[in-house]
Parts: sequence; C-alpha cells; structure tokens
Amino acid sequence: MIALLTNDDGIYAPGLAALEDAITDDYQTSVIAPSTEQSGVGHGITFLSPLTAKEVFRDEQRRGWAVDGSPADAVKLGVSEICQLRPELILSGINAGLNAGINVLYSGTVAAAIEGAFFGITSIAISLEWDDEMNFVRAAEIARELIRKIMSLHPPHGSLFNINIPTAALLGEPEVRFVPMSVVRYGEAFERRVDPRGRNYYWASNDPPPPPSSEESDVTALADGVITITPLDYDLTNRKRLEELQAMKF
Repeated sequence: MIALLTNDDGIYAPGLAALEDAITDDYQTSVIAPSTEQSGVGHGITFLSPLTAKEVFRDEQRRGWAVDGSPADAVKLGVSEICQLRPELILSGINAGLNAGINVLYSGTVAAAIEGAFFGITSIAISLEWDDEMNFVRAAEIARELIRKIMSLHPPHGSLFNINIPTAALLGEPEVRFVPMSVVRYGEAFERRVDPRGRNYYWASNDPPPPPSSEESDVTALADGVITITPLDYDLTNRKRLEELQAMKF
C-alpha cells in the first residue's frame, strides 16, 4: 500500500521522520510536507500566490517534497500533482503536542488529514503530548500498531481519525479509548506585556484549563494518561436544526 506522510511541524521535524521509519515495512511511503513549521494554521490554503515544491533527500535517497505552503496545501498538491500513484492512506504527524478538544479546529496536523479525507482517502492524524524530551520513536511504534488495527477494520474510503498519545502512555502497555472530541471552550486568555518601546502586546495562553466534566471526551481521557482515538467528520451541517428549518414556512 502507498501512504502519503505529512505534518504541520515541517518536513525536517523528528516526529515525521520517526513515523516514516516505523511504517516502512507496511507501506511504500511518500513524504510531502510543509517546508517550514505551520502549527495552528488550521485548514488554510494558498491560492493567491503560486506554490513551490522542492525535492528533499535523506543521505543520497530522495525522501520526498517540501511544499512552501500549509499542511492542506501539501496534501492537495501531493495527491493532485506529485504522487505518481494515488495514496491509499494519508498519515499526518507525529505532531509535537496534543491536538484534542477545540484545538482540533485550529490544528494544521488535523487539517492535513481532513484534506486527505476530502479526496476519499482514509486519513489519520497523530499527535504526541509535548515534553522537553519527546520520545517520538516509541510514539511511532505505538502509532504503527494503532494504524494496523484501524486499517484491519477496512474503514470506508475517506474515513478520518484523530489519535492523541499522552506521555504517560509511552511506558508499558498503553490503554486505548475511543472517545468523542471535547467542545468545551478553554484557553481564551491572553497575557498582556509591554515591549521596550512602551507598546502593549499580547501572548496567548492556555488558561483557563478545561473545566471538570462528567462526560468522557478526548480531553478527559488524555488527563487519565490513556491514548485516544476519535473518528471525525468534516461535514459541519447541524442536521437537527436543518430539519427544523425545512419544516418551517418562510
């Protein structure tokens, strides 16, 4: 099978290299990723200026392509133009930092997977909790096994999954839970500072933290130190509200 690998941390990120090394026995890989870090860009695409793509080598072997654009750009260009054969799987990651809760909507990592799903290709986003010494090799080993299990289920084409691996799960036999995405709002605070010229500037913080909840989600499960897998859908239609509006007469 052919897998397209991408990320939002840039083509030289260690998480991407670890994932590539971990799945080479299972997939023929094609790495097509942003040339620079694109964290937090969401699903932005480039259409007002041209995209450039540069071949990247690992030792003397061609590794893939660095795209001067967003993660979604990389997948769109990769599937449409660069890949000689259509990928059967899109893998985005391993991201340096979790992508859970409403951060899924901001994440370039998840956006790349969503773009793959747009093409009708099963796509998986993978993220590892931030740590000063991130063990991407172990995370990639875990991700490989999760990918194998997901693909063994033969999900419909265009299926979309979001995997988050907390640091605590890197030791021993990790527990895995299938959980919904949390939609609790958090992290809307800014810290105001003053620059040397007396001008105010603002630095986004993660405060306040998510409030305690009795309903299990990716956020609560990750706090328990377990790996989360969340099936996602990019159709934003509110079906219930749609039915209510269709029943009304304007």
